[in-house]
Amino acid sequence: MGEMILEVRHLSKTFGKNPVLRDIDFTVDKGDVISIIGASGSGKSTLLRCINLLETPTSGEILYHGENVASGKVNAAQYRSHVGMVFQSFNLFNNMTVLENCMVGQVKVLKKNREEARKVALEYLEKVGMAPYVNARPRQISGGQKQRVAIARALAMSPEVLLFDEPTSALDPEMVGEVLSVMQDLAQEGMTMLVVTHEMAFARDVSSRVVYMNQGVICEQGAPADVFGNPQRQETKDFLSRFRQN
Repeated sequence: MGEMILEVRHLSKTFGKNPVLRDIDFTVDKGDVISIIGASGSGKSTLLRCINLLETPTSGEILYHGENVASGKVNAAQYRSHVGMVFQSFNLFNNMTVLENCMVGQVKVLKKNREEARKVALEYLEKVGMAPYVNARPRQISGGQKQRVAIARALAMSPEVLLFDEPTSALDPEMVGEVLSVMQDLAQEGMTMLVVTHEMAFARDVSSRVVYMNQGVICEQGAPADVFGNPQRQETKDFLSRFRQN
């Protein structure tokens, strides 16, 4: 057992009268790479948004090193510097260069000086293969490049956990590989990651654990070999049947 970083207990989220998450329980240990799979509308992205405090849970707890961050008493920006998020739609600042996008959070939230922030930003842009584009603005680069910048920006905050919300779903097929390759490298380096994804090969080959969600509940979770190779629930079998032949 690794060191537990996050624990979600009895988490529920309702929008109006519509329950989107129901009684979710799971843990994230240091070094885990957890892929969350399931049909669209099963609550996967809402779960990540609750963990990142972009949505307020209706009930339940989200414990970060034992502290309930869903209590409303934590500094959300500081917490998000430890539990970073990479969005489907990149969420880059269009009025800033690639380099500035990777510096702004460090300066504003971590209170680093600009020179230090620049050094860290350059290091991670190099890591994701975007160093040649430091002076470009988001509109001048491709979707895959934007997502790699977004990953570098998240890494520059030195997070303990990175949440990925369908990071490849807004990309053209030929750009998906370049983003998955960066994520695979991070996983191999021991980065703790929680990934909502439709990329089944990534879930099967890179994850340490797979969580299958259906209609707001966790239906099944386990090692990829078990979930993909021998699913226990009929819903999981039905969902995976189209991927099993891969």
